[in-house]
Amino acid sequence: MGELRKPFLLLALFVVALVVAVELGAAALTGGGDAGAALRERAGQLGVELGDVGGVAEPSGRGTGHLALIDVVALWTTGLFALSLVLPDRVQGRVQGVATLVFSVVLLLVSLVLLVVAFVELTVMVSLFLAPPFGTLAYLAVWGFFPVDDAAVLLGLVLLLKLVWAGLLLAAQPRFLRNKGLVLLASTTLLCTVVLQFLHGLVPVILVSVVDDLGAVVFAVVALIWALVLLVGSIPAIVKAVRVTVTTSGRPVS
Repeated sequence: MGELRKPFLLLALFVVALVVAVELGAAALTGGGDAGAALRERAGQLGVELGDVGGVAEPSGRGTGHLALIDVVALWTTGLFALSLVLPDRVQGRVQGVATLVFSVVLLLVSLVLLVVAFVELTVMVSLFLAPPFGTLAYLAVWGFFPVDDAAVLLGLVLLLKLVWAGLLLAAQPRFLRNKGLVLLASTTLLCTVVLQFLHGLVPVILVSVVDDLGAVVFAVVALIWALVLLVGSIPAIVKAVRVTVTTSGRPVS
């Protein structure tokens, strides 16, 4: 199948790092627009009179940012492939197991915390929205005017970059297609991105924040599953590295 094409692998690493950077910066890239006029209009429809409304801004949402919890796994996996370019196999095997164990534990904890935060926020959103008129107005003031167009542009860019990343990996080594874990990871992150885009267009704009947060909850759960997969997968590598170290030192292995 040919040797590993290093330039394509390094480009794939750069692209997936860019994906994670864009997703982490989603909060700064979307939202923040003035929504005072839209709030007054909705309040009028509910029969509630409001004076001048200021300080009401579009929310940035959590869905795109929580995608980074999954894509950081893609970044880590691609980084391990790139690490093989500079480290001998023996050294890489010893480092990879321990490093993956630490990474998976950190990802597990971060995903769990963000899952709780997103779930609590989702509960508050639904509770306020279902408590008209003032609860609904409070919901609208904070989450009711999601920047759907800005989010669509950002998610389109992210999806394009992920397709480029997958293509570069195949260009670097077609045998990556035989790696079931890598194929499943790529399929997962692509599917989650498409699902979030679909959710944003599924409901009226005043409910987009709810489905966006629902997506964030799902993505955190998916990230937890991948963290557990990495955690379990790191154990054999650690055991093998220990056995090799003991054998090299001249002590018998039980």
